[in-house]
Amino acid sequence: MSPESTAATESVRSAYRVRASELQGRNWLNTGGKMLGLEQLRGKILILDFWTFCCINCLHVLDELRPLEAKYSEVLVTIGVHSPKFEHEADPVALAAAVERYEIHHPVLDDPELATWQAYSARAWPTLVVVDPEGYIVAHLSGEGHANGLEVLIGELVAEHEAKGTLHRGDGPYVAPPAREGNLRFPGKAVALENGNFLVGDSGHHRIVELTADLGSVVRSFGSGTRGFADGGADAARFNEPQGLALLPADVASRTGYHAVVADTVNHRLRGLNLDTGEVTTVAGNGVQRLLDAEQARAAGAAANDPDAWISDLGNDPLGTSLSSPWDVLYSDRAGKLIVAMAGTHQIFAFDPLTGALDVFAGTGLEGLTDGAPGQSWFAQPSGLAADAQGNIWVADSETSAVRKLVLDDAGAVASVESVIGSGLFDFGFRDGDAAQARLQHPLGVAVLPDGSVAIADTYNGAVRRYDPATKTVSTLARGLQEPADVQLDSSVDGEPVLLVVETNAHQLVRLPLPKEALSVDEGAAQTQRPKTRVAAGEHGLTVRFSAPKGQKLDDRWGDPTQLKISSSPEELLLAGAGTSTGLTRMLELNPAVEGGVLHITARAAACDGELGGEIPDHAACHLYQQDWGIPVLLDADGETELTLDLRGMD
Repeated sequence: MSPESTAATESVRSAYRVRASELQGRNWLNTGGKMLGLEQLRGKILILDFWTFCCINCLHVLDELRPLEAKYSEVLVTIGVHSPKFEHEADPVALAAAVERYEIHHPVLDDPELATWQAYSARAWPTLVVVDPEGYIVAHLSGEGHANGLEVLIGELVAEHEAKGTLHRGDGPYVAPPAREGNLRFPGKAVALENGNFLVGDSGHHRIVELTADLGSVVRSFGSGTRGFADGGADAARFNEPQGLALLPADVASRTGYHAVVADTVNHRLRGLNLDTGEVTTVAGNGVQRLLDAEQARAAGAAANDPDAWISDLGNDPLGTSLSSPWDVLYSDRAGKLIVAMAGTHQIFAFDPLTGALDVFAGTGLEGLTDGAPGQSWFAQPSGLAADAQGNIWVADSETSAVRKLVLDDAGAVASVESVIGSGLFDFGFRDGDAAQARLQHPLGVAVLPDGSVAIADTYNGAVRRYDPATKTVSTLARGLQEPADVQLDSSVDGEPVLLVVETNAHQLVRLPLPKEALSVDEGAAQTQRPKTRVAAGEHGLTVRFSAPKGQKLDDRWGDPTQLKISSSPEELLLAGAGTSTGLTRMLELNPAVEGGVLHITARAAACDGELGGEIPDHAACHLYQQDWGIPVLLDADGETELTLDLRGMD
């Protein structure tokens, strides 16, 4: 960086020099029992990562930060500030398990009361705040996809503070926890094999294992057990936190050369597994999350200018197509395709193993709970799939604590999306009874039982629940489990029906008898508790700030590449300003007759590699930046009349 550039950077920052607030919380993890403060971290570049372990976008950021942490290990310290969304996430034992499960190699501050969250004016998960070696805030970012911009900024800060003598090199405060032993480590999903054994996504060991019918021993494993990506034989292949598994019909398997499909979640790929040879191949996904080529960027730009456009055909180049955290997979006989719960884009995909065609089966990619036609529906981190006797598909939609149903038509396409349990992004609880009032807490798995009812792995409630379509009621089959992530009917056991449950945080699979009398539990409904913003009724201006990272420019070849989608809960809160349109500013009108509610805001911007003032190359890499906010508001005559959010902003 030239002296002139450095001087300009310092000049801009000096106008906005805001001291970082002290880090306050209940406890620290990954520090060897030490409590940390900003004074102890002076001289280091800090990234404060405000996250919550339910959030797929937060998990993406953890992986985006790993290369930066390795490259700048002597000067950069990442501090994870865990600010829980769900009640279960405030449990310190559950948090410690999540830190271990996701192999977080930096200190984590447990902030259950959101004290540090409020001090840094965080409004969304994830939020990143960069603090320079002198203790001043230099960047405040929302959402994911900021790795390139952060790398540029860190390089500038290193040069600036080395020149000033304020940068201290050396080891950071991270202290590794003891390693865990055992056959399984945070297993995710399982599928029954014809021989009575089970194929299990042993996600914490980054491998797939075949477990004996008694659930006690590993017969064989697929994958080296080291985080990464590689195709090849059983010992050489590598996975990265694999989750869902699906077996292909015999005729399809004979033509494709693989018997099972693995949702290789953090690698953003679908992998094929030949159970005879142990060979692992990649069948879909280029391994790059949220990266668009020029043609996809054009389609995204067209969609931004036509809010009603819905692009479902992803083409016939599965290895050249970007996926985003596939979490579960299911082969649908009725659709004749593999159905994929694409948690990272809040959509359901379909993949044809015979042709390689990829389609968006349902979901716009916007996060929320909206039913209707497949091109109008919203999902929120779909994580579990099951098919019923009619061929319809049930979905555990985790972030809305909902169960959804995809009703298929005669051609095997989605005719409609229906919600049977669930109210919204911030509503959860543990309540049985009438399904319209029932509440779950971040479910990850579903299974259809012989009578047509649906068993639900109600993960954060530590329970297995049951939805009865005939009576439209919810009951509880079992509780006291440690984050059950998958459930299925186990037909390998003679006699009364038995459920097989993947108990993730107990590192095991367990069998549970189906009780003759289900429990009826009512521990209440709840909402995510965050500070409410006081706003005045009437006109209210909304601005989302976005600036493309260095080396990128807004892709305006097909019109305005930015978009806002706004709604509210309750709907009556917004008298005007709801809906989807281009641009990142909007005038809202808030209803004085409503006490308060939640403003749901989704912002998108498309930027491509290229310099300002220049043309974007035809084959430039393009990036889609997106963030969803749920802003709790309380109407107050003396409240704010403007709201400013940062999709990406540098102070």
